[in-house]
Amino acid sequence: MTHRETVFDKIIAGEIPCHRVYEDEHVLAFLDVGPLSRGHILVIPKERAAYLHQLSDASAAAIGRVLPRLCRAVLKATGAKAYNILQNNGTDAHQVVMHCHFHIIPKLGETGLGIGWRPTSLPTGDAEALLASLHAALEQDARG
Repeated sequence: MTHRETVFDKIIAGEIPCHRVYEDEHVLAFLDVGPLSRGHILVIPKERAAYLHQLSDASAAAIGRVLPRLCRAVLKATGAKAYNILQNNGTDAHQVVMHCHFHIIPKLGETGLGIGWRPTSLPTGDAEALLASLHAALEQDARG
């Protein structure tokens, strides 16, 4: 798999400065330079992967372990009572930097993430076919 260098690769390498919130062997978290609200941070794996589904289990687990801790820190530091976790995969899903990353965005009054939600319905027949496809994909993934 090829990975085009991104601004996040340069941040990880120390070529571009950032306001580091947290760092360990697998994860780096820093303040977003274009925040939606005060305390908006980015959480990135140090592993080079454009999309969440491309991450190794080790990197995914490392992010999963640190996200709750970072959320607690953001809430405490900002006084926010609510927040969003945002993670986009692909340009059609509004991903701009092609390096897997998570946003922790505190909701402070009118600042933060605004979402338009347009639910549809799940037809019963489609649900059964979709379940069968999902189960087959999970079994195939488990086999490697």
